[in-house]
Amino acid sequence: MIRPYLPSDKPHLIELIRLNTPPYFDKSEEALFSNYLDNEREDYFVLESSGKIIGCGGLNYEKGKTEAVLSWGMIHPSYHGLGYGTQITQHRINHLKTIRTAHTLVVRTSQHTSVFYEKMGFKVLEIKENYWAPGLHLHYMKMKL
Repeated sequence: MIRPYLPSDKPHLIELIRLNTPPYFDKSEEALFSNYLDNEREDYFVLESSGKIIGCGGLNYEKGKTEAVLSWGMIHPSYHGLGYGTQITQHRINHLKTIRTAHTLVVRTSQHTSVFYEKMGFKVLEIKENYWAPGLHLHYMKMKL
């Protein structure tokens, strides 16, 4: 089940980022994620299985809502490779299509997940080495809706 984020979900999501650090996140990103949940999120969702939060991800909007950004998506490591990442990503894309103002979807990810997003239709436009942290490279990707 995918549902909107509630502030009471925050401790569970902080645990999710910790479980994915490393390789998907750097330790320094936990504070950024915490701040995002408190101050920067726009549309954010959690994915539950059997009453347990196993994933999350959001959407933020730029350029007068004509461009959307996939924000802070992650899945519990025990559930990687089972289709849950696709499920939460597709949910965000479907949600975005109901807004009907965004024409482009952006994801800023790393080399660890860029192949996943390529399979979903994103194209790599730029790579910056050691952007997130040493050994953790930015892959800037876009998809037309």
